Amino acid sequence: MNIKEVKELLTTPKNIVITAHKNPDGDAIGSSLALHHYLLSLGHQSTVIMPNEYPDFLKWIPGEEHIVKFSLDTPLAQSKIKEADLIFTLDFNLLSRSGEMENDLKSSNAVFLMIDHHQQPDDYAKFMFSDTTMSSTCQMIYHFIEKLDHLDMISAEIATCIYVGIMTDTGSFRFRSTTSTTHRVVADLIDKGADNTKIHENIYDTNTISRLQLKGVALNNLRVLPEYQVAYISLSQKELDQNKFKKGDTEGFVNFGLSIDGIKFAAIFIENKKDGIIKISLRSKGDFSVNEFSRDHFEGGGHHNAAGGKSNLSLSDTVDKFISILPSYKNVLNQ
Repeated sequence: MNIKEVKELLTTPKNIVITAHKNPDGDAIGSSLALHHYLLSLGHQSTVIMPNEYPDFLKWIPGEEHIVKFSLDTPLAQSKIKEADLIFTLDFNLLSRSGEMENDLKSSNAVFLMIDHHQQPDDYAKFMFSDTTMSSTCQMIYHFIEKLDHLDMISAEIATCIYVGIMTDTGSFRFRSTTSTTHRVVADLIDKGADNTKIHENIYDTNTISRLQLKGVALNNLRVLPEYQVAYISLSQKELDQNKFKKGDTEGFVNFGLSIDGIKFAAIFIENKKDGIIKISLRSKGDFSVNEFSRDHFEGGGHHNAAGGKSNLSLSDTVDKFISILPSYKNVLNQ
């Protein structure tokens, strides 16, 4: 990214849209709102547009109430995209990841700026800040503001938004992507007003009875394939409905399998009858790339140790396909 040109772009007021991927998570919402508050402080008109709804545990983040949801308010979202001078795309690097917004983004005459930490970025943006070594897009927003010499403009609101994304995308700072620099950034965010205890409670310590019961179903459905050092969970639409599933309720469930001693590769398969797909989340330890595995077999991708994908087969056929693929990876998984 040519930071000098970006600085020049931001010296005069602009109509700016900030967007992230479909089914946004803590990093997507946190980075978008952090950038939103920062751009407002510079005197720009800023609108955050998300492709669709997101979990309730993200709805306390400062500024969340102003987010426009494309799936719920399409005409307003489309008009904002059409009027935009600049469009920031955060936490994704393929326009197809924006869901139903894709065509509107492609037809926009705005200047695109991508800030993202996923692998194999597309080249749709004029300005790209892409770094796969970063813990999160939120950490990249911090460094983006730093590159613009504006760290002194990080308010408690901005610090809170950034902290959310770093915390969630690093698994509460336990993933390998958490570096000493990440910790220094987090320390500065706390100094600037991020209440780390309250943020953690808001994200992780708010449960419903139905979510806890769904967790019990997931654990009961957990299967281990010791010959491959693999564990997986499957959840049917019926099981989701019986436990009053809401978006975000299965967040983190894939890690149950990965927490088992001796397991290197974990998966969860979640049936979504409405979209006609099986949603897949994959996690791994060490050198096994779930990003490559997902790209090769399940139309997905992501990070080396955390990725997602989908299947158009039935739930049982998807699981069978997954198991049938594993012999090809037996040597790698057992290294």
